[in-house]
Amino acid sequence: MAAKQPSLTTMDEYIERYSGDVRERLKALRAVIRESAPLASEKISYQMPTFYLEGNLVHFAAFDHHIGFYPAPSGIERFKADLAPYKWAKGSVQFPHNQPLPLDLVRQIVTFRVEENLAQAATKKSKRRQ
Repeated sequence: MAAKQPSLTTMDEYIERYSGDVRERLKALRAVIRESAPLASEKISYQMPTFYLEGNLVHFAAFDHHIGFYPAPSGIERFKADLAPYKWAKGSVQFPHNQPLPLDLVRQIVTFRVEENLAQAATKKSKRRQ
């Protein structure tokens, strides 16, 4: 039986588990997300690096053959045409390790998710005041 890895508590710990190109890809993805969502906090959720801003914003994770990016179903739906070259599902997309990361697209998706989360939070606050 394989030893269970200790639970992660920081994004740095997650990224440091990887080496070489995968680590560099994770760092690049993190940097673009942080740049696109400067008010978001970092945490580990579902054992994945997560950016949080008035709720989960996006998650990402490394796998053997790809980086998984999880911008919620709304992020996938809004950018479905741009994501067509990649394998995607309702709330996730796979960026293969043998292709460059689409960092401009990630930036657009994160910006969309920031606006969406902030708008939803404002609506909730407005309803509470009524």
